[in-house]
Amino acid sequence: SPTQIPGTTWSKANAGGDYMIATKTDGTLWTWGTNAKGQLGDNSIIKRSSPTQVPGTTWSAVSLASYDFTAAIKTDGTLWLWGDNENGTLGQNSRTYYSSPVQVPGTTWSKLAGNSRTTASIKTDGTLWAWGSNTHGNLGQNQGGGPATYRSSPVQIPGTTWKDISGSYGNFVATKTDGTLWAWGNGGNGQLGQNNKEVNYSSPAQIPGTTWTFATTAENATLAVKTDGTLWSWGKNFYGT
Repeated sequence: SPTQIPGTTWSKANAGGDYMIATKTDGTLWTWGTNAKGQLGDNSIIKRSSPTQVPGTTWSAVSLASYDFTAAIKTDGTLWLWGDNENGTLGQNSRTYYSSPVQVPGTTWSKLAGNSRTTASIKTDGTLWAWGSNTHGNLGQNQGGGPATYRSSPVQIPGTTWKDISGSYGNFVATKTDGTLWAWGNGGNGQLGQNNKEVNYSSPAQIPGTTWTFATTAENATLAVKTDGTLWSWGKNFYGT
């Protein structure tokens, strides 16, 4: 049953694999749960059963809790990541793990998305950038997937009108300002909306329609809303999703 976490000024929360991240209205950022890869950002690998503050008081409400790494944007538009970095997901041009926030170059970061091995972010100028694993082509670089094609620094996905983005295990879906919807990466269960399955896409592929307003993707399925208020889904349906 619902159990209250202490405090009355919480603003937004996000859930990772086995940990949580949340912001308060005073700009502070808090994490708790598993911490084996330093994903709590408290300069340790000790798991926490109550909220622990990540240093700083200018965190915005834009944050990402992935399986074992974390990302968050500050009010000045800077982007910070910490935790597992095996696939270069922290954007540091290395594979070094960090248990405290490290900055990705730039000051105009706006939106965040990610999956267990890849990070993506939209800037205020509408450009979209990704880094980390490319196993399923989820960096959107029109390259075949595979461990050799990972990127440990941000690489741009073509286009300058990206609006919002969501990521899951090995794929992304993103909307543009013109109402179009795009998907790429792992398409094993038809979650890319291309009328096929067991096909990966290494570049954004458009899903039919021009009135999409919001989309989110899980490991095997995708949900999206149109401007007329209708809700659409596709992908694996084994559990009736």
